[in-house]
Amino acid sequence: MPPPEPAITPAFAQKLAKVKAYGAGVDFGKTSDDYARFRPGPPASVYERLERFAPIAGSRVVDLGCGTGAIARAFAARGAARCVGVDPSEPQVQAARRLAADADLRCEFNVAKAESTGLETGAFDWAIASQSWHWFDPKAAASEAMRLLKPGGLIATVAFDYQPLRSDIARATEELILRHNPAWPMAGNTGVHASPMFDLPAAGFVGLEQFSYEHLQPFTHESWRGRMRTCNGVAASQSPETVAAFDRGLAVLLAERFPEDATGHIHVVHRVWVVLARRP
Repeated sequence: MPPPEPAITPAFAQKLAKVKAYGAGVDFGKTSDDYARFRPGPPASVYERLERFAPIAGSRVVDLGCGTGAIARAFAARGAARCVGVDPSEPQVQAARRLAADADLRCEFNVAKAESTGLETGAFDWAIASQSWHWFDPKAAASEAMRLLKPGGLIATVAFDYQPLRSDIARATEELILRHNPAWPMAGNTGVHASPMFDLPAAGFVGLEQFSYEHLQPFTHESWRGRMRTCNGVAASQSPETVAAFDRGLAVLLAERFPEDATGHIHVVHRVWVVLARRP
């Protein structure tokens, strides 16, 4: 008998539908230069915790919706034997290849969707979707991950989100985004991503586990502006004129309200949220 369909509330379903509809107009390829320079991947502590479930060194990982390849590159730097990333955006894939080459890391990056990667069946120990699961068709992506993983292989969905409810800098920045993009549906993110906790068991994955914690991420004024230009509510969906106006406003906001400290940084509270499950 197949697993039951996930039971979610109407409000949750409505929120997911708004995000999916908005996502149709999002193109992170427009942000690839800033993404490569300024978008921080998950902190080192994420990989330390993942290794409690299975080793990274010597493993084979597929990075689903890889963007500029932060997960694949981090696994390669920690001794993984094969690191493959897939993303539908050619500019993102090109940036991922460049960053891996610059760091002398052996990674493969392909233009493909998480729902249909074209990769070999049973070829991977890890399938990881970082900052990307909410953009996927969850049934198709989970089915593809099941196909890609060897028996006993692990899938992990990873989120690393700034916290507007816990950070004045993040809250003020989102208020500025909304002035330029009032229809943006993703403001006020709590960093809690419940969908994979339903999606993965529904696809047949077992041994579901979840962990989360806060991380204080340092930025300079320049790097926070660059990180926020990569936001789906800014350069990935808005005109260059709107992006430039937002960026000017953010520069003024930071200078007036959030000066850099003695080390030259501001610090923004982020939440790490990870859901793991295992292929039977």
